[in-house]
Amino acid sequence: MTTSPITSVLVANRGEIARRVFHTCKEQGIRTVAVYSTPDADAPFVREADVAVHLPGASAALTYLRADLVIEAALKAGVDAIHPGYGFLSENGDFAQAVEDAGLTWIGPSAEAIYAMGSKIESKRLVAAAGVPILAEMDPNTVAEAQLPVLIKASAGGGGRGMRIVRSVEALPAELELARAEAASAFGDSTVFCEPYLETGHHVEVQIMADRHGTVHAVGERECSIQRRHQKVVEEAPSPLVERTPGMRARLFEAAILAAKAVDYAGAGTVEFLADEQGRFFFLEMNTRLQVEHPVTECTTGLDLVAMQLHVAEGGELPAELPAAHGSSIEVRIYAEDPAADWQPQAGTLQSFEFDGLQPAFAVPARDRGVRCDSAVESGSVVSVNYDPMLAKLISWAPRRAVAARVLANALSSARLHGVRTNRDLLVRILQHPSFIAGHTDTAFLTSFGLAELSAPLLDAETERIAALAASLAAAAKRREAARVLGGLPSGWRNLPSASQTCLLKGPRAEHQISYRWSRNGVVAPGFDNVEVRSASANRVTLAVDGITSSWAVSHYLTTSGSNIVVDTQSGSASFEVIDPLPDPSAARVSAGSLIAPMPGAIAAIQVDVGDLVTEGQALIVLEAMKMLHTIVAPASGVVTELPARLGVNVDVGTVLIVVAENDSAPVAEDQKTSEEIEEKV
Repeated sequence: MTTSPITSVLVANRGEIARRVFHTCKEQGIRTVAVYSTPDADAPFVREADVAVHLPGASAALTYLRADLVIEAALKAGVDAIHPGYGFLSENGDFAQAVEDAGLTWIGPSAEAIYAMGSKIESKRLVAAAGVPILAEMDPNTVAEAQLPVLIKASAGGGGRGMRIVRSVEALPAELELARAEAASAFGDSTVFCEPYLETGHHVEVQIMADRHGTVHAVGERECSIQRRHQKVVEEAPSPLVERTPGMRARLFEAAILAAKAVDYAGAGTVEFLADEQGRFFFLEMNTRLQVEHPVTECTTGLDLVAMQLHVAEGGELPAELPAAHGSSIEVRIYAEDPAADWQPQAGTLQSFEFDGLQPAFAVPARDRGVRCDSAVESGSVVSVNYDPMLAKLISWAPRRAVAARVLANALSSARLHGVRTNRDLLVRILQHPSFIAGHTDTAFLTSFGLAELSAPLLDAETERIAALAASLAAAAKRREAARVLGGLPSGWRNLPSASQTCLLKGPRAEHQISYRWSRNGVVAPGFDNVEVRSASANRVTLAVDGITSSWAVSHYLTTSGSNIVVDTQSGSASFEVIDPLPDPSAARVSAGSLIAPMPGAIAAIQVDVGDLVTEGQALIVLEAMKMLHTIVAPASGVVTELPARLGVNVDVGTVLIVVAENDSAPVAEDQKTSEEIEEKV
């Protein structure tokens, strides 16, 4: 058992969790060391560490998943201890053991506890023997039609990787193959299993903190029911379900403590349960590490969970009682993704990543309300295709849940997030949804209320149209500011009536052709009779709409395809692509039938060849991006005429992967054949 103080820590991770651990270490006078891959060389967490060690390579498999390289870096840097963060090697028992074998302190539970809980299959058997209720495990090879739907899960990890819902026996083999590939890529272990899939339910988890002297605390519960692709999107403490269900909290805490004691647990951990509306719950897994959503527990208890991890790793004892939770805290995960386009991950440069009125990042709050941002990125950061698309976590806390939701929604809607598409609008709509405000959330929330509606742009059609006018006026002002002659005159100004200036913009909802001209009385814009232009500069436009005056911030960016103008309001943003009214006719365009990469990534599998006949919906190419596998399918029946994609090659968004041409002899899927064809066949 370690008893000497920890003086230096290497964080075997990246992004916001590395920054979070560094924050507490610096507060306690502990030297910090980062390891980083080649794409992360300029990341904020690398700059903030006292020392950084380069792990050559881009993929996680070559860098953050290489236990030997991480330990070698720790020894080279002369640290006392390694903190694993979450993901990567954080729940790898072999890594924990290797750290201790190298004479370093492991800031986490014992390797034995990780082994016991690391396999979801074995952990269920273990906690069931301790009296914790579980869902029955199923052998993927024996699943029958009557047992559907089932959920395929990776035994060695979480975060949605290796998870697949299966609703037909015929689809099971292909889904198992994809799940195993995702699990192997993310965790280095392709083992998967099945369990019954409950269409609706509540994901409720309990934060555990235990020392090596026999004290185990259930610090508090969190509800994380709103998920996409089995990854959490919104997390909160306390759980609305637990709050309205008498006696549920005590039963949850008892079950979580039983699970922790079953493996002689020490350190921070989370016991996850699936619960129904009546308050019945079933063990899902135990995460033997700190969770992404730990800040909501910190905000409601005032505890620094990383500091407690360090204290336990040094051999310290926990107090007999911990502070009671109070108030409410809600966390949302900001992802670089497009929810409306099947959650496609996005990559590129974050031109702006700014929020107003934030409390100190990563800090345990000293006040009774506020908003904190735990971020992996900052303005100017490059979002890579090599890692998870989560950019940051925005966390609010307040005495009442309704207030916590409102201030969080306001912080999101007024944020300036430019350069990469994010799920910001979806998060705001969730937080403002009547069912969320009422505390009625479950794992089917996004499905129940419609992803199309929830992911719609925050600005309605009319507000977007007015924002397009503001963008046009700002663009004109920017041109005049750059003019070498008579730059003080308004753009397009004439001393006699003449043709209007025009600007064609493509916005989130529609294209907008804006016409305007300057007169002695100001701007005249057809179609905007209720709008008065008070002032217009390159970066700010003030308009009075129906007598109500507001100022909108405007930003201008050059892109590989032209230029973009972003208009930010207090209630949301609109990004406009400036369309060239006289495009070059010789500009390259993809040929008909071309299927392009919807995101940057690596070609993981090619399942057809040139000349193959394919049917609508048939899998053609598998693209790996941000630790997930994305299947490119045939949009219609036809024949493969071109196949520029090459296995293992990285491609950019918009790259032509395959060309499928219509062909009268192409096979037709059974469900597309006409009744006459079926009758003839019979």
